[in-house]
Amino acid sequence: MDDEHLPKEKVLRDPIYNYIYVDNRIILDLIDTPEFQRLRRIKQLGTTSLIFHGAEHSRFGHSLGVYEITRRICNLFQRNYPSKNPGDGLWDDHERLVALCAALLHDVGHGPFSHTFEHIFHTNHEQITTQIITSPETNINKILRRVSPDFPKQVANVITHTYSNPQVVQMISSQIDADRMDYLQRDAYYTGTNYGKFDLERILRVMRPYEGGITFEISGMHAVEDYILSRFQMYMQIYFHPVSRAMEAILEHLLERADKLYKGNVTDIDFAPQMLTPFFNGSFTLQDYLTLDDGVLTTYFASWRKFPDNILSDLASRFLDRKPLKSVIYSAETEPLLPKLRDLIQTAGFNSSYYTAVNDSYKLTYDTYNPQVAKPQTQIELIQPNGELVELSQISTLVAAISGKVSGDQRFFFPKEMLEQHQNIEIFDPIYEDFQAHIHNNQIINPN
Repeated sequence: MDDEHLPKEKVLRDPIYNYIYVDNRIILDLIDTPEFQRLRRIKQLGTTSLIFHGAEHSRFGHSLGVYEITRRICNLFQRNYPSKNPGDGLWDDHERLVALCAALLHDVGHGPFSHTFEHIFHTNHEQITTQIITSPETNINKILRRVSPDFPKQVANVITHTYSNPQVVQMISSQIDADRMDYLQRDAYYTGTNYGKFDLERILRVMRPYEGGITFEISGMHAVEDYILSRFQMYMQIYFHPVSRAMEAILEHLLERADKLYKGNVTDIDFAPQMLTPFFNGSFTLQDYLTLDDGVLTTYFASWRKFPDNILSDLASRFLDRKPLKSVIYSAETEPLLPKLRDLIQTAGFNSSYYTAVNDSYKLTYDTYNPQVAKPQTQIELIQPNGELVELSQISTLVAAISGKVSGDQRFFFPKEMLEQHQNIEIFDPIYEDFQAHIHNNQIINPN
């Protein structure tokens, strides 16, 4: 691809890496496509920005960051471990462009408020990512085909973990990959926290290719341990924050209510979610999907504030005005109490289908390789001075202590009003008091 090499490299300012370097015309043109630019309008952390006000960063910036880390890995591999003979397990720099393109495009299929949208409308961002890459109707596909007719399929295979070279796949998707390494640092920076910080440069220096993928020199074990703990802390403190989960519950119920109203043949012109109707109908096209972003949904939410349906208008206002549901932690022992709580909430005048939710945040701190699970993760291998590989938890007492351990909680979400006294509505007072007594007397934890 000599004809695609830029005469002078381009640089993009970045708060995490200072500069992101682009020296290939293919990469620059991919960044400029409408499909990739759309990622500017999709927040990386969704509802978490309602808790950590600095978290306004987008999937656009994250995708550039994953590209930059992948570029640095390719440079280090080419300098220190270049392949000398076919099949020697070292780095073949002909794989660079497919790795860089996959890194850049790995999140291009994310929709607005990503995972909540996926749950309601049964979309899959990974499948849509591969569709964007391989569909002849996209600008991304046209650019990738400049490399070769089958190049889009090669890039898509990296995303789906079916690419022939495991080194390339593991750069983008493994337990230590460019994706995770970027979002931990980037999310920590924008949330103003330190949990996600780890020694990136050290980890990159101890990475090395081998026949089965990517391994790490045993001398860098402590940097890898630090990364594992940083990842876990970010999940517990940021990604699974109870208020973020509460806002996700409101968002989910808001979209569910809109879906139900549409299917109930509501014709009010003020409702009219024209850009969402293909998803309500379950027959959307790729172009329908690419028209959506966070701003489109937020605009609909704003228009629904004054819609005659009280549930839709109230949920829209709660989401836009950041009025989260409250939550209590429950366990297997206290779960049988939830139907009584729902009944009290229903009696108080709230539709329990839309004003209650359950959610768990269970997360493995470190998961060793288990080929029996649906999506087995690549284990972290350390290479010893004699060339033998050892799995991380077999030699790290720290990781061994947390390996396979699950942390998190189960929460029941409900309207904040259930914890307030309503002196002006005397008939409701016993209901509110009964609800609060039911929580406290049965030792359900109410931390927020």
